[in-house]
Amino acid sequence: QVQLVESGGGLVQAGGSLRLSCAASGRTSSSYVIGWFRQAPGKEREFVSAIRWSAGRIYYADSVKGRFTISRDNAKNTVYLQMNSLKPEDTAVYYCALDYGRLGVDPKEYDYWGQGTQVTVSS
Repeated sequence: QVQLVESGGGLVQAGGSLRLSCAASGRTSSSYVIGWFRQAPGKEREFVSAIRWSAGRIYYADSVKGRFTISRDNAKNTVYLQMNSLKPEDTAVYYCALDYGRLGVDPKEYDYWGQGTQVTVSS
């Protein structure tokens, strides 16, 4: 089993920054992908960013490219999502998820999920 715990959400004004963390524990291996997704009320869960742990390969959704940065800390088994220049439309519950397959954008491909952390951006 794998456990994922997100933290770092909160309320911020437009233009501000937040850093989300996703700590992974349990039966992880060196070859997996950690993805960040978000879901706003009444909307489907959408891909934000992902990183392949071993190779460091990274992918971003167009809506966050240039504003968000994904990174990892091998020693802490933690992935971060630095979010800058936040906009009200970034408001959502943010989830991290783990996939043992390829680096994909479809939430159905991911095997384990965290509980989510709320990000609210006020205008």
